[in-house]
Amino acid sequence: MEIAVLGIDLGKTTCSVAGLDRDGAVVLRKRVQRHRLQAFLSRLPPCIVAMEACGGAHHLGHFCVEQGHDPRLMSPLHVRPYVKVHKTDDRDAEAIAEAATRPTMSFVTLKRPEQLDLQAQHRAWERLVQNRTRLVNQARGFLMERGIRIGTGRHVFQRELRRLLEDDVSSLMPGMIRILSGMAAELAEVNDRVAGLDAEIRTHARQDQDMRRLMEIPGVGPTIATALVAAIGDGSSFHRARDLSAWLGLVPRQITTGGKARLIGISKHGNSYLRKLFIHGARTVLHLVRDRSTPLARWVDALKARAHANVAGVAMANKLARISWAVLTRGERYRPSALVAT
Repeated sequence: MEIAVLGIDLGKTTCSVAGLDRDGAVVLRKRVQRHRLQAFLSRLPPCIVAMEACGGAHHLGHFCVEQGHDPRLMSPLHVRPYVKVHKTDDRDAEAIAEAATRPTMSFVTLKRPEQLDLQAQHRAWERLVQNRTRLVNQARGFLMERGIRIGTGRHVFQRELRRLLEDDVSSLMPGMIRILSGMAAELAEVNDRVAGLDAEIRTHARQDQDMRRLMEIPGVGPTIATALVAAIGDGSSFHRARDLSAWLGLVPRQITTGGKARLIGISKHGNSYLRKLFIHGARTVLHLVRDRSTPLARWVDALKARAHANVAGVAMANKLARISWAVLTRGERYRPSALVAT
């Protein structure tokens, strides 16, 4: 039995594997415990090992490289069309193996351990920020039910909450004061943890050459630079700049029927975290950059004159993503003059 392509449907405890020969026929169907999967792969002769890009796939991909295999990671969205009839773990493994043989398939580049660590920092940072927002909104709701309204903004809320707890406590019951005091202490702790992760991200951005070049782009700071490198590395997995924009969901969705194409808005596919960061970065270029004589500022100002500000912001984010791809893949610094022809 010669296996040319091995498809693995990764599970938490049990993995389904399907082996295809060179003609594409299924020659192996098997269930393997997750902790025994590496031993199973080490006994196989070198072959293509296909997996979906999910939890543990990058670690297993590096192990396959050490064993002489050719790991191929794919997005689950690209594997789904190859699942036949009803979805089962065994059919998923067979679909993964079949999808890996297609010449038009897009594969996910294996992430280095440094990229995975940096990505973990960003995910921890995002979770803390979301928890902080929930905490502030809940405390704001408690106070509003008692006729106390505080202005918008996290910093305004924290200042007013501190003043309320220190000075004006006569309008609140003792139980509510204890709840708000605990929430204020929790909010201070979350702020410290977020600030610590921010400092680590800025330090990492200053030490990496690619990230330093990315931060020369208007609207791209340490957060975007580190998140982008953690997600795509040197950008070589994308053949052109538009592919990165499409992966970020920043390109219009197209519906074509009867030979007529219609664009209906951005697709919002792919990495939603990076898309959000690029849009926030684009808004700084729209509203906060004082020098409006640069080619990039002139381009977006002309766009704002004929389109809604939100449309211009997304278009600016698309432009920043494409510039970032060019800076990463070509190893060059950002050149504002290169935008004159675009």
